[in-house]
Amino acid sequence: MPPGRRQLLHRRLTGTGRTLVRMTDIHDRGLQYDLATLLGRRRALSLLGGAGLTLVACAPPTTANSPAANSPATTFSAGTTSSAAGTPLETVPEETAGPFPGDGSNGPNALTQSGIVRSDIRSSFGSSTRTAEGVRLTVDLTVQRPGGEPFQGAAVYLWHCDINGDYSMYSDRVRDENFLRGVQEADASGKLRFVSVFPGAYSGRWPHVHFEVYPSLAEATRAGDKITTSQLALPETTCKEVYGTTGYTQSVRNMARTSLRQDTVFRDGTDHQMATMSGGVTSGYTASLTFAVQG
Repeated sequence: MPPGRRQLLHRRLTGTGRTLVRMTDIHDRGLQYDLATLLGRRRALSLLGGAGLTLVACAPPTTANSPAANSPATTFSAGTTSSAAGTPLETVPEETAGPFPGDGSNGPNALTQSGIVRSDIRSSFGSSTRTAEGVRLTVDLTVQRPGGEPFQGAAVYLWHCDINGDYSMYSDRVRDENFLRGVQEADASGKLRFVSVFPGAYSGRWPHVHFEVYPSLAEATRAGDKITTSQLALPETTCKEVYGTTGYTQSVRNMARTSLRQDTVFRDGTDHQMATMSGGVTSGYTASLTFAVQG
């Protein structure tokens, strides 16, 4: 293997490096970026002799003076998830953050901004209060360790595109917005919730939600060392239901031109990334996912 690629693989597996890309409004589709910054999981397993992908990071626990002490607790009833608590899981696959993470690795940094720790991410915070349009989507996540134990105190940074396929802080139409981005801390059961809107489908990518996992809220809000970066896939049936509503017209066209098998991220499988859905267009949907990280 060429030295440059070997070093890139090492950085992606240990979580110690950040990959920079040129800031262009190309979204994360088809993507030389994706192919250059993320080896397929099957290829990585082959290169490692079947050792598997385990990503490790350590950080001090949240203290009374950290942002966690000042943020309200989020309580909710758990939705259907992919695994019961206490059941061993494989670690969630590492994926590209795409060109628009907003974590400081490629331009803007939302993580260090006051207001990023919130459950409802539909509106911008700070100088703008614009609210993103679309069908309501609640994302219920359960973070566990590989043995099935709840990962209390883990922090998840979640972001995705808007109804038009644009990413706040980057795309021209929403460059001055920071909606559809937020951080939450897992409770004693490893659970956390985001209230958002259903993302649109843009050319070249299957509908998805990005997330990064940090060992603590303090580490997340200083844009420190993350444990892993991954993506949540949204089921086809639900996407078609949502895209039949007002405002998602271009998503219908874009989704018709792609598939999970063609998607640069999900084509090697979604066993640990496909959300379980409940709800409907009128009441809103809930996407639930239970996943494991090493930390």
